[in-house]
Amino acid sequence: MRILRLLLFVFLFPVFSPVSLQAHEGMWLPHLLQQLEGRMRETGMRMSAEDIYSVNNTSLKDAVLHFGGGCTGSVISKEGLVLTNHHCGYGQIQAHSTVERHLLRDGFWAGTKADELPNPGLTVTFIRRIEDVTDIALAGVTADMSEAERQSTIDRNLNDHAPSVRREADEDIFFRPIYYGNQYLLFVTLTYRDVRLVGTPPESIGKFGADTDNWVWPRHTGDFSLFRIYAGPDNRPADYSPDNRPYDPVHHLPVSLGGVKEGDFTLVYGFPGRTQQYLPASAVAMTLESVNPPRIAIRDTALHILDRAMRADEKTRLQYASKYARIANAWKKWIGENQGLTQTRAVWKKKSLEAEFRERVESDPRYHSLLEELDSIVATVTPYEVAAQYHNEIILRTVEIFTPARWLQTLAARYAENGEKGYADYLPRVRSALAGFYKDYRPDLDKEVFVALMQLYAQEGDPRLAHPIIFQSFAGDGAVQMASTLYSGTLADAARTLALLDLSPEALTNAVQADPVIGLYEQLQSHYKREVGQPLARWQDEMDQRMRRYMAAQMEAFPDQPYYPDANGTLRVTFGQVEGYQPEGRPRYECQTWLSGVIEKYVPGDYEFDVPARLRELEERKDYGPYGEGDRMPVCFIGSNHTTGGNSGSPAMDADGHLIGLNFDRVWEGTMSDLNFDPSICRNIMVDARYILFIIDKFAGARHIVDEMTLVNTRR
Repeated sequence: MRILRLLLFVFLFPVFSPVSLQAHEGMWLPHLLQQLEGRMRETGMRMSAEDIYSVNNTSLKDAVLHFGGGCTGSVISKEGLVLTNHHCGYGQIQAHSTVERHLLRDGFWAGTKADELPNPGLTVTFIRRIEDVTDIALAGVTADMSEAERQSTIDRNLNDHAPSVRREADEDIFFRPIYYGNQYLLFVTLTYRDVRLVGTPPESIGKFGADTDNWVWPRHTGDFSLFRIYAGPDNRPADYSPDNRPYDPVHHLPVSLGGVKEGDFTLVYGFPGRTQQYLPASAVAMTLESVNPPRIAIRDTALHILDRAMRADEKTRLQYASKYARIANAWKKWIGENQGLTQTRAVWKKKSLEAEFRERVESDPRYHSLLEELDSIVATVTPYEVAAQYHNEIILRTVEIFTPARWLQTLAARYAENGEKGYADYLPRVRSALAGFYKDYRPDLDKEVFVALMQLYAQEGDPRLAHPIIFQSFAGDGAVQMASTLYSGTLADAARTLALLDLSPEALTNAVQADPVIGLYEQLQSHYKREVGQPLARWQDEMDQRMRRYMAAQMEAFPDQPYYPDANGTLRVTFGQVEGYQPEGRPRYECQTWLSGVIEKYVPGDYEFDVPARLRELEERKDYGPYGEGDRMPVCFIGSNHTTGGNSGSPAMDADGHLIGLNFDRVWEGTMSDLNFDPSICRNIMVDARYILFIIDKFAGARHIVDEMTLVNTRR
């Protein structure tokens, strides 16, 4: 184990050359950037690694935050103003919207701090420091341990270490493995709980192009929103109170008016969610050929139904806007991922690398059969992975009536396991969750989705692994008949369902046991856990063990290649350059888009491509204030930064650490960068900071918000 850790240290940041480093690939741990500083300076960076991450001094990391647990944001004023994506704040914006006060449609700009809107449950988290705790985590771990024994030892080691970690009383910690468990890191965090909505453009700007333009370049979307962090009198985290004051940040990002040009250095700082760059070819092929097709088909079916209903009724569009966006985002991403993997011949490239790997480890008996073992596991697990997609996509994610079934079943289980106290403790959560669920629920629409997806399940599911009831009761007209029964029952009706929560625990338990929707949900879930979930977990242990060995083996076999850890929701830095893009079979697109392109796409009254009259007027008069570039107004630009989900809302910074843009998307084929980064097609898409300022100031007339920012012009 000591030798393995030494190898990891040696190969973590090898000496790079232009040949070994694929363009700007990599999601790098910020506390180790000193090893990359030379390469970053060659790319155009003018600041130092210490400027980007420092424990003892102010650095860029102090302005970057985890927004809501799934996105990134940044502090852009000395009064705790936070910039993130419109789609990251979408849930909060929707929650404040009604038909009468339609913030999604009309936008919102707080005139004073007293007008800013609180958001219960929304948090932002800063990373205070990162430490390597590999020696502590792996103490006592031996090669002959089972995966369960190994993980139990690691968990015990880290739990024992946690009380001794140096931190303030309101700071939290968490541990994360990297390199498939070959190394472990400690993160010390500080979370603020009072976060208020300050401003958002209307959907016609913040979501311009909607699903048609999602994952597409050229892009013309002003995907941003503004929030503010509030703190207690000591500037530390506090629950919401009218007496809280704006957070005084350690550092805030200056906003650049200088703009961007082809070849400019770009740095994106944030919390990328998940990548799997080091998988064998067989696993990538499984995703491409077996896993993605069914989940694309499932979501495609649901989206057609929802889109038709949303276009026909404004209230339905408001209710389902966030749900539709969530379903469509991954659906389109998977389509682009498959296109990118195919276009770049990713599987073939992986196989070529594996052939060279075999040659290099030919004399090492530790690795002779490693790839064969991995391939065998992938072949065995493929039908289980496909079965998991059908169950999870249909039962757990898309058919909505199973959501109240899950909450009520859990509530009854809490009573059975923990008596009246367990029931009473969990009841408020269920009451709140169901009230929120039924606020935006249309049972007639969900019924239509249920029928279509259950018919698809019966037609395409695997009879060896799915519950027999799928094929016995939901094929053809059977799904229609079952839906008539299920959707005439209690769970399709908000008032009747919420009334159950006023019953005694015994009466609610009886109602749960008698409800046909809950009964169906329990049948499907228990069968899935037994026949699919448990075997998958066992095989995942086998896969994890071999991937840990394969990760270390790759580092030994190819010591001149860079090895950044896969993304896992922790703080990362990616650097690149402003760079145009040429999709397969199409002309090359420039790196910048302009407001004139918004007008070219304008379709009056269309929910994706309508343009506000005020924005049209400003473009017609070329009234851009100090934010335009001659007679043009920049909107978005693209770069070669390696990003993924979770980087939404990440600040894009120039060579001096000034904010030049806001990351919000990738090009379609480039979404395969989660599995295979290829510099020929992988591009990230950013809103130009000048467009953000222009919308706030000239379009919205909220100059007071711009005035609290620090504006700089660093064009050289």
